[in-house]
Amino acid sequence: MDIVKLAIRNARLTLSVLLFLIVAGALAYQSVPKEAEPDVAIPVMYVSLIYQGISPEDSERLLLRPVETKLKSLKGLKEMKSAAYEGGGYVLVEFDPSTDLGDALIDTRNKVQDAKRDLPAGVEEPTVNEVNVSEFPVLVVTLSGNVPERILTGAAKTLRDRIEEVPGVLEGTIQGSRDELVEAIIDPMRLSSYGLRLDELIQGIGASNNLVAAGALEGAGGKYAIQGPALVETTEDVAHLPGVAGRGAVVRVRDLATVRATFKDAETITRLDGKPAIAIEVKKRIGANIVQTIDGAKHVADEFMKTMPEGMEVTYTQDKSVFVNQLLTDLQNHVLIAVILVFIVILYALSGRASLLIGLAIPSSFLMGILALGLMGYTINMIVLFSLILAVGMLVDDAIIVTEYAERRMSEGMPKEQAFEEAAKRMAGPVIAATMTRIAAFSPLLFWPGIIGDFMKYLPITLIVTLAASMAYALIFAPTIGALFAKAPAHHENEHKDGWYMAVVNKAVHYPKTVLVLTVALLVAVPFAYSRYGAGVEFFPNVEPDYGLLYVHARGNLSLDEQDRATREAEDRILGWPGIKSVYTRVGKTRGGGAEIPEDVIGVIQYEFVDWRQRKPAHEILDELRTAMAGIPGVDVEVRVPDAGPPTGKPIQVQLSAVNPEGLNDRAREVAAEVAKVPGVIDLADGLPPPGVDWALEVNRSKAAQYGVSPMAVGTAVQLVTTGLKLTDYRPAGADDAVDIRLRLPEDRRTLASLDQLRLETAQGSVPISNFVSRKPEKTTGILNRVDGKRTITVQGNVASGYQVAAVQAEVTRVVSGMNLPGIEWKLGGSNEDSEEASAFLGNAFGAAIFLIFIVLLAQFNKFTSVMLVLVTVAMPPVGVFLGLLIAGQAFVIVMSGIGIIALAGVVVNNNIVLIDTYDRLRDEGWNKLDAVLQTCRERARPVVLTALSAILGVLPIAFGLGLEIFHQETTINAPSTQWWIALSSAIVFGLSFATVLTLVVTPSMLMVFTRDKRRPGERGWFGRLKDRIFRRKAADLASAGAEEGVPEPAIAYPKAAE
Repeated sequence: MDIVKLAIRNARLTLSVLLFLIVAGALAYQSVPKEAEPDVAIPVMYVSLIYQGISPEDSERLLLRPVETKLKSLKGLKEMKSAAYEGGGYVLVEFDPSTDLGDALIDTRNKVQDAKRDLPAGVEEPTVNEVNVSEFPVLVVTLSGNVPERILTGAAKTLRDRIEEVPGVLEGTIQGSRDELVEAIIDPMRLSSYGLRLDELIQGIGASNNLVAAGALEGAGGKYAIQGPALVETTEDVAHLPGVAGRGAVVRVRDLATVRATFKDAETITRLDGKPAIAIEVKKRIGANIVQTIDGAKHVADEFMKTMPEGMEVTYTQDKSVFVNQLLTDLQNHVLIAVILVFIVILYALSGRASLLIGLAIPSSFLMGILALGLMGYTINMIVLFSLILAVGMLVDDAIIVTEYAERRMSEGMPKEQAFEEAAKRMAGPVIAATMTRIAAFSPLLFWPGIIGDFMKYLPITLIVTLAASMAYALIFAPTIGALFAKAPAHHENEHKDGWYMAVVNKAVHYPKTVLVLTVALLVAVPFAYSRYGAGVEFFPNVEPDYGLLYVHARGNLSLDEQDRATREAEDRILGWPGIKSVYTRVGKTRGGGAEIPEDVIGVIQYEFVDWRQRKPAHEILDELRTAMAGIPGVDVEVRVPDAGPPTGKPIQVQLSAVNPEGLNDRAREVAAEVAKVPGVIDLADGLPPPGVDWALEVNRSKAAQYGVSPMAVGTAVQLVTTGLKLTDYRPAGADDAVDIRLRLPEDRRTLASLDQLRLETAQGSVPISNFVSRKPEKTTGILNRVDGKRTITVQGNVASGYQVAAVQAEVTRVVSGMNLPGIEWKLGGSNEDSEEASAFLGNAFGAAIFLIFIVLLAQFNKFTSVMLVLVTVAMPPVGVFLGLLIAGQAFVIVMSGIGIIALAGVVVNNNIVLIDTYDRLRDEGWNKLDAVLQTCRERARPVVLTALSAILGVLPIAFGLGLEIFHQETTINAPSTQWWIALSSAIVFGLSFATVLTLVVTPSMLMVFTRDKRRPGERGWFGRLKDRIFRRKAADLASAGAEEGVPEPAIAYPKAAE
């Protein structure tokens, strides 16, 4: 069945199908959810373990070890990290990317349930959560103003509930608010005058705040519900609770203490632009449209603020929809520019109608591709958008090959229907082979492992569907439109005169070996030159950030007030800084899950930049801030920006692990001291706990037993001085969780001296605890980190701007390798680990791509010589990329430049397919070798140059960081959204330019050397002659032997080339 003939005969039907696909694609583009980064399933589970007041050492021994022992046997476990800190611990379990996350979550929960039996009695219920990209906020709504804390907290809770009603919002998390608490401020004198024991008091109050479901009464008189003893509902109820009842009297809570509703002691303080603030982090559901979700949340917040008192204001930060809208606008602009540039090139080379026909390939293939993505359930994110830009130049290739052939035939006088039919049939082989080689080049990227693979898999998927669509357009829709609307171009006599290109080829084919030797020399020299004089290697591109971070480091036992004063000093210096829009400050230590933030950080200041057009580059602002932040007494300020791409942590991370933790701290200090000497390493943290003092209370059990006092009773009394003694809890209206009721000493009595003066009621009367308790200072333990069940310390640092990350990492590795670290395992983690994995995979992917291309070519040519001649050109693009990077002074970006080289493998091979396919056909028609080579160059140079030029022009503006806002009439250079892709685009521009120029000269030379002309009887090929030389056999003997045996004369005058 002849599809092309059918399509041309039924033109109305064919065009209706095309129109339907274009309209459906446009509708899909409108409706498919759009987001910044793809929703990636991160294969990590987070187990949280909380035990109020437990020390880090006990947490490690009693909480982490039992849980780790059970989790070790999980299927698909890649790495297990855990940390023990004061008040609890956590375990982070990372799985292999291939693991089914649903099963992994169930398995993890089951193992944690098994471990619960081994945990101590007072521990809270362990929780297991899945980590997900949608767990990161897409918008932060901040309420700030100089209003009372209770009003601000109440407003934040109401607003959060309203935002959570917006479709697409997963949840809103409140940051910076304190939980409610009911305090009973006790007078110790009253307690001892009534002769009350604390355990009696707790029992008495607990018994008065119990719900008993008393049931219902049913009888002859009807059915009545009986309500049992009631729970506490207000603070007044708390005051009236009986503590202890004697024979003649009842002691109520109000007789012993002053009851008041308040908040828990602050652990953090949050401010926005210097005013008290509470932030709501808005998270979206997987697959929800980010732009609509954020607009909905903002609308709700704006409406809500109209009902709020004066002085309260709402601010939006980290708004991801701005980024997505910017990307969509950029994409539309880049696609338009690419279409215009490609159109101009084709218009110059072919007729106006032909260029329209080819230009239509871009929007048609795009919209068909987006329709396919929508049907497959994918979202449109920045990777998809860039893949579309990357595809622009490739989508017209197939249409160019078909249309150019048809134009050539029409100029020779063939009718247009017949010309396009023949073009589609004659060029179907090369077009299908060309598309299949491109698909073969990209398909290995589908199997990229890990989080980066999930991130980048959208690239091959998008390219595969759009390239398949462009092939369908070139072979079915383009011939149909051409058969209707094409017009034969004017036929000029001079047109087929040889120009300067043919003069170059003529020279090359007469000295083909010289050309090949020079080419090989160039291919070897360039990578060598780059390794010596190039700008080195990066893992992910450097992108202009939207916001930055200041970490305020300080040492010692600082109260929250002291931490606030130190952080405020840095905050005051940054407020009103040119180029900074908002400053969000969070004072207090970060614990649990905050492995990224060093332990001695007492405040984090997050500042958002104004639009990049209206400020200096971020690295200049950072350098100025570093200078401004120097010299704040007592603190050290670290200035940094978040990394682009998947999270990998700081670039320098030396992990030191030991089963026996003795001496590990000393070794970590030595390693930190050595690493600090490496040039380019800044902001070095040794991973050790900051120096400080903890107080250990030691109970003399024998003496305590004489007074009838247990260590438990001592602990209970000490809580009066510290966090307060929990009597019971209740749920008032409007509270999210139960509110604790705690018994505490007055604020002026919560001191170390009060600890020694505490008295306990015993059978012998009131006794000071100092009779059997001694207090002694100890070094602060801090947070204990473990990796795979071993105590681990990570020495980490950043790399100064102007230094190559890979070079500094290599030097750090050399330094640490040379140290003597007995009993300690070490490795370089972070971005170094990821970049090694990525490099290894991209190398394998390149190999797999070459093999797949080889299979496709073998199916097309069915001759090893032709296949090898096509594949040789694959070596050219990487060399072109290195040459371009060397000239431009750019670094080789592993992820982006690597993908660029793989993409080029497919494109460059296509140029050669067209040349060698034509050459083979001419040889089959009986042309001799030299004439066939020259005629091939004459016929196919134009489509080869056109396809290469269109691919280059598609990404050329991005390679130079150029953005042309067509509708707003402005030109941008180095916009953040283009910086992501400069490395990839440069790779394509440099690699393809270099490879195309070489292909057009080197391929003819290779055809002259490696294919054979008609042989005379007994003549040996070059391979045979080589063999003869090796075996010292004379050609003359062989020829005579051949004559004796009567070598038959070939029947065909022009045997098939390279058989």
